[in-house]
Amino acid sequence: MTSSILLNLQFLSITDSRFRSYSLSNHLSSSPHLICSLTRPRISRLIKVTAVSSMEVEQGGESAPVDSTVPPMKLLFVEMGVGYDQHGQDVTAAAMRACRDAISSNSIPAFRRGSIPGVSFGEMKLQIKLGVPHSLQQSLDLEKVKSVFPYGKILNVEVVDGGLICSSGVHVEEMGDKNDDCYIVNAAVYVGY
Repeated sequence: MTSSILLNLQFLSITDSRFRSYSLSNHLSSSPHLICSLTRPRISRLIKVTAVSSMEVEQGGESAPVDSTVPPMKLLFVEMGVGYDQHGQDVTAAAMRACRDAISSNSIPAFRRGSIPGVSFGEMKLQIKLGVPHSLQQSLDLEKVKSVFPYGKILNVEVVDGGLICSSGVHVEEMGDKNDDCYIVNAAVYVGY
């Protein structure tokens, strides 16, 4: 018996800098082999991979990215935010501000009031995705970032290349500046049960 998985790969093309999608069919059997058909060979780097089963494709269904390490979650909504650290060059502070920005203007009464049949307040789950400049990712304190969320079980925190390092235009030593860098972090907070 052969199971089939389709991998959808998204690449950034060097030649025209436009976002392009390509597909690979990876047929898994007792001796795995790869059937690959790419129409454009000039590819700079892989930026996203998602997997869907062939059954889902045949049924016309869509699938979320597969991650076997994260328990499944029924997604209700996504909150997005941006955080800055203009002085002191602290990427953790920027990430915490991004998360606060994402959740600060929302209220979720459905969990407390039992508006979702069979779901109690204690079943709220969160997944956090942070866009952080690559060179700063090692200095990010995820435990401090998680402390921003007052409730909900955090299933995972994913850190990807993103955000920005730019000049704040001023170097203020009295505020802890080592230089004039400003760190910017983007956050997406997925809320479900």
